[in-house]
Amino acid sequence: MIDKYKLAIFVDGDFWHGYNWQQRKPKTNTTFWVAKIERNQQRDQFVNEQLQAMGFTVMRFWEHEVKQNLKACVNQVLLYVEAARVAKVPAKE
Repeated sequence: MIDKYKLAIFVDGDFWHGYNWQQRKPKTNTTFWVAKIERNQQRDQFVNEQLQAMGFTVMRFWEHEVKQNLKACVNQVLLYVEAARVAKVPAKE
């Protein structure tokens, strides 16, 4: 979390946070895994809402995005930081 710029950055594991969840739901031990991953998704949403209520911008990247194109992910963060540094990013209401 970058307090100075009110920015929270997360890298979510594809499996653990349910990337493409409808197609990737596990076929074994389904009851356990579906409940586990869906709780993670609910917690992610709750955390996003709490941080946004505190005035933070939340950026979430999927694990595969970072692995496949780290430069693009870092660039997105740097663009935000530069905009916030130069022109004060408006607070979300």
